[in-house]
Amino acid sequence: MLPLRRQTAEAPTVPRAGGHRGIWADAALRLAKNKLAVAGGIILLLLVIAAIFAPFIAPKGYAEGSLEQNYATPGKRYLLGADFMGRDLLSRIIYGTRVSLTVGVVGATLATIIGVIYGSISGFYGGRIDNWMMRFVDLMYGLPTLLLIILIMVYFRSSSLVGVESNPVIKALSVIDDAIGGMFFIFIGIATTSWLTMSRLVRGMILSLKEQQFVEAALVAGASDFRIMSRHLLPNFLGPVIVAETLNIPNYIIIEAFLSFIGLGVNPPMPSWGGMISEGFRGMRSYPHLVLFPAMALSITLLAFNFLGDGLRDALDPRMR
Repeated sequence: MLPLRRQTAEAPTVPRAGGHRGIWADAALRLAKNKLAVAGGIILLLLVIAAIFAPFIAPKGYAEGSLEQNYATPGKRYLLGADFMGRDLLSRIIYGTRVSLTVGVVGATLATIIGVIYGSISGFYGGRIDNWMMRFVDLMYGLPTLLLIILIMVYFRSSSLVGVESNPVIKALSVIDDAIGGMFFIFIGIATTSWLTMSRLVRGMILSLKEQQFVEAALVAGASDFRIMSRHLLPNFLGPVIVAETLNIPNYIIIEAFLSFIGLGVNPPMPSWGGMISEGFRGMRSYPHLVLFPAMALSITLLAFNFLGDGLRDALDPRMR
């Protein structure tokens, strides 16, 4: 019996499941191997640092200018030149990072929250509820998104100018909007339409997941609807949601830049890359740096988000495991 015991003791064992990497650790490892995604992440990290520490990094204040130095070309005094009011272009680009990143992150957050809640309810309960909720989404899809956002911005901005005394709601919203430099109404405009695609994505995944055995087991065990959606369904579609919104952040930044370009964005003198491009457009032939440098900052930021989003999509794809 002794040889048998010895042979049994030395026999190879099957590795335990706990020794394997989890899905998030595996995704992080794949993401780290994607050079473009890593480069995009590093650029975004530098932009976040610049946005947070803008008062310490920027050479001058974003509203500080001198008419004697208007349209100054790039040099030692102004590294990237000065605008038509003699304001340092580099400082305004650094402060403009705050606006673009804030709009992108807040827009993605609002779209995720509204879209996940709406799509989860529609897909989980199905039937007539799902039908009516999706018809509303179809109706919203039929409206031109950018035109709707412009109309919302015009309504709030005009109401804040002529109806402050008679409408306490508009007055309160205008105070909040002024306190954050004119970005609050932009958040409202983006939140009105940005959740539509997310709600459809979540609904489709819920319809697929709720037929799985682990969901049926939770129902048999008496778990509440909220517990099933938050503890069993949400973790299974969180990866695609993160990827989708990371890829949508450039769209929100572009919307803000366009609104600022046409004069419906942040309140002057708060700098926005779109507003800076609009201001420099008038003198672009004589002073191309007024448009070139803000446009470069906007393009680099959009590319960084796209590279990171593509990397996250590949890293979180279960077929890559």
